[in-house]
Amino acid sequence: MACVATAQLISDPGAAGPELELVHLYYDEFPTGIAVSSTGRRFSNYPPGLDPNNTNDGTNGKYTVAELLPGNTETPFPNATFNNPPGGAINYTVFPPVGANYQNYLIGVQSVVVDPADRLWILDTGRAQTDNGTLVPASYGGPKLIGVDLTTNQTFTTIVFPPDVAYPDSYLNDVRFDLRSNITSSGHGVAYITDSSTEGRNGIVTVDLGTGESWRHLDGDAVVRPERQFLAYVWGEPLYFIPGPGRPFTYLPFGSDGIAISADAETLFFGAVGSRYLYSIPTERLRDRSEVSEVLAQSSVQSRGQKGVSDGFETDSNNIVYLGNMEQNAVSWYNPANATTGTFVRDPRINWVDTFATGADGYLYFTVNQLQLTQAFYPGTDRRVRPFALFRVPLPNGGTKITSSE
Repeated sequence: MACVATAQLISDPGAAGPELELVHLYYDEFPTGIAVSSTGRRFSNYPPGLDPNNTNDGTNGKYTVAELLPGNTETPFPNATFNNPPGGAINYTVFPPVGANYQNYLIGVQSVVVDPADRLWILDTGRAQTDNGTLVPASYGGPKLIGVDLTTNQTFTTIVFPPDVAYPDSYLNDVRFDLRSNITSSGHGVAYITDSSTEGRNGIVTVDLGTGESWRHLDGDAVVRPERQFLAYVWGEPLYFIPGPGRPFTYLPFGSDGIAISADAETLFFGAVGSRYLYSIPTERLRDRSEVSEVLAQSSVQSRGQKGVSDGFETDSNNIVYLGNMEQNAVSWYNPANATTGTFVRDPRINWVDTFATGADGYLYFTVNQLQLTQAFYPGTDRRVRPFALFRVPLPNGGTKITSSE
């Protein structure tokens, strides 16, 4: 009989799938988003709504969007001035303070996305944290969607959200684009945006990119809300959320966050961080503004089963949905053709997988940012260890970025 001390037991290999390639290291500001252009330019954003170190105070030069450069360096994008609102991202002239209301400056960007037409879009929450970690509400002019022409690095449109679409306590999180010319009278397509607010009503915002009009659907519905008493684990630690300085910790309150659009743009996939379920809805239901549109939207939602605990999503040209699975140190896939899910890549370096982007180079890019170690989670201390990381892995079966929905 073999000695107990020398017995060989099966163990978790800890890794699976293609090898991770490290693309960029973030040594200063805390990143969430990643966007990749057709020519390989890479952009990230740094939300002050999640980290007070990212908050611009008018003099510290903090940027909320940057282009990633060689040597793990970054430069404010589209320029430093646009990232430097006069007086800073927070308006302290009122009490309680609120996010600055500048329409022509960036306040607190949560997402950057390159659309199928190779334009960069910047999603501004209009919110930022004070030095002690208090998240201030937005004011009109702060929450907006900005389009940038990457051939000139100039903005070509700014769409400001009204207060009944982006509430003061909304947190506009991620965005996807449907540029088919026949789906709106303006002919410029639409954007779909998740509101992941930990304080207010969750939902999905639709924006007409031609007229600038915007509206909400699934507002407060159970499918966009976190599940009651939802408890996730990352690296073996339970995640209890601290909603603000001096407040008791609670369960994970993040609502609708991850979002991905099918290759034919007919279906939108979404899910809450505080839920293990993946949902979908026909995009036509989100574009509908008739008096029965909300009833139709709610009745059209389809559960796609459990996906694990995810933040960001992305879809490739093969119509495979990729999503974080942070409890497994992994990125998972979901195949709508047969309703199955599985592990794409596992690696011990993966923790909070935040945001994905597919590139025309055939790679899946994603940020890993240790969000679970910020002061927003119990025990309320910042335990992150810089640098944060941007990885990429090759997409399987010739997958690439979706460049057309026509």
